[in-house]
Amino acid sequence: MTGKRPLAVALRYEAPHAPKVVAVGRGALGERIVAAAREHGVPLETNAPLAEALARVEVETEIPVELYEAMAVILAFILRAAQPAPGLKP
Repeated sequence: MTGKRPLAVALRYEAPHAPKVVAVGRGALGERIVAAAREHGVPLETNAPLAEALARVEVETEIPVELYEAMAVILAFILRAAQPAPGLKP
């Protein structure tokens, strides 16, 4: 089999700390991570290069400074996704 197995990385963010990697998985484990996120209403973002970089971070460890800028883009996406559309009640 020459194809790569899908990769999922789960993060936890508790301000004022940096996001922390809480789970990493490929293949079936990655699919379970995604399914759990969907089940709990966690926003999902597809970014293979960032996922590969985050997968190298030890679980229960804050992300390194080098990934802050990329994570800021993802956090902005999540915050926008959590906002109700203009004119709609939350």
